[in-house]
Amino acid sequence: MRMGYGLNVIQTQKLIMTPELRQAIAVLQLSSLELGMYIEQQLQENPMLEVGEEEIEQATAEEQPAAAEDTGENEYDIDWQDYFHDSSDLGLTRSEVRPERNEVSYENFISRSPTLLEHLMFQLCLSKCNGLQYTIAEYIIGNIDNNGYLNCSIDEIASQLGTNRDAVMDALTIIQTFDPPGVGARSLQECLLLQLVYLGIDDELVINVVTRHLTDLAEGKYNRLAQLFSVSVQELQRVADLIKTLDPKPGRNFSGNGENRYIVPDIVLNKVEDEYVIIINDVAVPRLTINNTYRTVLNQDKGDNQTKKFVEHKLNAAAWLIKSIEQRRLTLYKVTKCLVDLQRDFLEYGVKYLKPLNLKTVADIVGLHESTVSRATSNKYIQTPQGVFEMKYFFSSGLSNTGGSMISAESIKKTMQEILEVEDTKNPLNDQQIADIFGRRGVKISRRTVAKYRDELGIPPIRIRKRY
Repeated sequence: MRMGYGLNVIQTQKLIMTPELRQAIAVLQLSSLELGMYIEQQLQENPMLEVGEEEIEQATAEEQPAAAEDTGENEYDIDWQDYFHDSSDLGLTRSEVRPERNEVSYENFISRSPTLLEHLMFQLCLSKCNGLQYTIAEYIIGNIDNNGYLNCSIDEIASQLGTNRDAVMDALTIIQTFDPPGVGARSLQECLLLQLVYLGIDDELVINVVTRHLTDLAEGKYNRLAQLFSVSVQELQRVADLIKTLDPKPGRNFSGNGENRYIVPDIVLNKVEDEYVIIINDVAVPRLTINNTYRTVLNQDKGDNQTKKFVEHKLNAAAWLIKSIEQRRLTLYKVTKCLVDLQRDFLEYGVKYLKPLNLKTVADIVGLHESTVSRATSNKYIQTPQGVFEMKYFFSSGLSNTGGSMISAESIKKTMQEILEVEDTKNPLNDQQIADIFGRRGVKISRRTVAKYRDELGIPPIRIRKRY
């Protein structure tokens, strides 16, 4: 065997991820609010970009697909004269513009709700605590988590503050009288017991169950507990119903960070007569234009080459960003139009009529890659006559029925929910019985799949649903 060295020339083709392509992909994945923040960042970094006067494109449903079809291989070829021409600095749009309108800022009507920490400190200031006791109570409040539980031990607090356990317990006892009831507890049992005290409930059976048998109660072992306490199962049911009214996480009703969070739909569907009008909700997205101040820099025959290169680089980046944003709008429109066509029954009649759908089907129809459709629908919400949904919600797996057609998982869940809403609570259905009901309706579904869908719906198992 002979070994040696050689020099070979091989010609290969490779895909190169350019910065411009990375930016286009990133822009496509952003929600409208995220895109607005991203544009604000680009405005600070790129002097070639500026926000134009508020102009909103008013395109008809026929104009949008036409614009999408015109986007071909040369869609990103940039004609600098277009950007530098006086009449062409319209940024994202060149179509008809409707008059400026004043958008309502809902932030003007929102008052920030207090956090749990602020709520407790307010009550502490109104209490009779002072001196060392106030200091201890303030330290305790600072160690209460967002669910309302004290997350450190009495000994740790006493050690940190250089005091004794009794002083810490006295301060904690005061805090445990604050609103919300159950705050400052060190365990679930203590939290529920504090709420019972607040409600004035001194039922020995309830207290015993909360103190020692919460696990058995959660597992639905009513018969065992009834025998243990020598009471009827119906009496145990009464105890369970009472305990269910208590809040295991009393602090969760307060904002963890003091912020109000809202879902802003990226797409709005409005039904006009018998047709659905698709509106890309880009109110939060500033309309970008190219800054005309730098025209002379590139038009000058003489000048600093380094400056010209800098301006040209920033101009190229600005143009690409504008193109990417427009391409995002067109892609969102095309994908949404496809979803409207395929899921029209859902839009008309509700969840039970949602059809099974995958990314490949939509990608083939709109002429895009599956990954592009996936990016276009991620982190996006759509407002429909049936409510606001994630766009991913429209993509659902399914099961076949005896007729050979497919039924979506969401439709099956909705039907299952309706079945369980009318079941006999004294003799509830088990998972196999639910599967048999679907079988009689022509849908073959396994017991394991029923259990999976039931868990996803947040419906407890039979032993928890059973009433006595």
